[in-house]
Amino acid sequence: MSAEVCTTQQAAALLGISVTSVQQLVESGEIEAWKTKGGHRRIPVTAIHAFKASSQGDSPHAAAAEREERLVVMIVEDNPLQRGIYEAQVGSWNFPVRVHLCDSGYKALVDIAKDKPDVLLLDIVMQGIDGYEVMQTVLSYPELADVQIAVITSLEFEDLERRGGLPAGVTYLPKPIAYDELRGYLRACHAQKLKSMHAHGN
Repeated sequence: MSAEVCTTQQAAALLGISVTSVQQLVESGEIEAWKTKGGHRRIPVTAIHAFKASSQGDSPHAAAAEREERLVVMIVEDNPLQRGIYEAQVGSWNFPVRVHLCDSGYKALVDIAKDKPDVLLLDIVMQGIDGYEVMQTVLSYPELADVQIAVITSLEFEDLERRGGLPAGVTYLPKPIAYDELRGYLRACHAQKLKSMHAHGN
């Protein structure tokens, strides 16, 4: 290890966490890093110290575990004002959540591949690739089977039925959104995530 940079394995040793945890922290932007031409990650030692400082006295392992327990919520909404309201509302609720905003169905499909969310909140009526198409695409991939999907729409059930209806397991939340209902839904999703993590020994 040079005085300035380290490998993923060296960063894991410095932080006392697993290599996988370091990779997740890098991918989420929590730790600064870059890749060499050969595809190997290099992490500035200063970034390691900055991450330790941001943990506010918690052990790196505890900080990484807390991040893994956050509910990752991707909100797909083409109205910028509505996106801001969702972000403010969800961010104000007292449970660990990370909000990922998308302004189009196309961007959602790109971002889902990079940052698999726990929950997908979909506006149905959008230009281009709409929420219904995003939902159908996500449901067609077995590796995304555990993503919870809720559609938030002003369309009536009858309108959705004309497009084939909502598949089993997809939640319908009518607009204007009742935020107490949305909060209850996300809390249930978070409880399910924690239960699944503990069942798999994470």
